[in-house]
Amino acid sequence: MGYLYANRRRQGFTLIELLVSLSLVALLASVALPLTGLAAKREKELELSRSLRQIRQALDRYKDEVDAGKIKTTIGDSGYPPSLEALVDGVVDQTDLKGNRKIFFLRRIPRDPMCNCPERSAAETWTLRSYKSPPEQPEAGADVYDVLSGSTQEALNGTYYKDW
Repeated sequence: MGYLYANRRRQGFTLIELLVSLSLVALLASVALPLTGLAAKREKELELSRSLRQIRQALDRYKDEVDAGKIKTTIGDSGYPPSLEALVDGVVDQTDLKGNRKIFFLRRIPRDPMCNCPERSAAETWTLRSYKSPPEQPEAGADVYDVLSGSTQEALNGTYYKDW
C-alpha cells in the first residue's frame, strides 16, 4: 500500500518545478516579442519600398509616353500626370487612329503602409511633389513628379521614411 502512495506522489509536478517552467517560458516570450515587432516593422518597410518603386516607375512611364507623343499635353506642361488617379484611370492614346484606346499605368494606387489613416483614400496617404517643387520642401502642384511617405518616423537603417 505504501508503494502505491509513493508512485502517485511522483506523478505530479512540484510548485517549484512549475514556477521554474513558467519563468523559462516568460523569458523566451520576452526575447521573442521584440523580434516579432522588428519583423513587422521590416515588413512594412519592404511594402513602403515596393509601393514607392511601383508609383515612381508608373510616373516615369507616363513621362516617357508624353515624350513619345502618345499623351496630349499643352505648352508649359511638365509632362507628368495631373494626379495619381490619372495613372489608374488611364489616358487616351493620341497615336490610336480611332481615339478610343487608353494607356494605363497602374491597376490601383497602393497605400502608404506607414500611414495609420484608414479614412483616407490610397492617393491621399501620400505626400505629393510637383515638378516645380524643390526636393527639400516637397509641395503638391499642378502635376505629380514624385511621391513621398508622410511618416516622420525613423526607419531601421536610421533614415526617415519621408526621405525615401
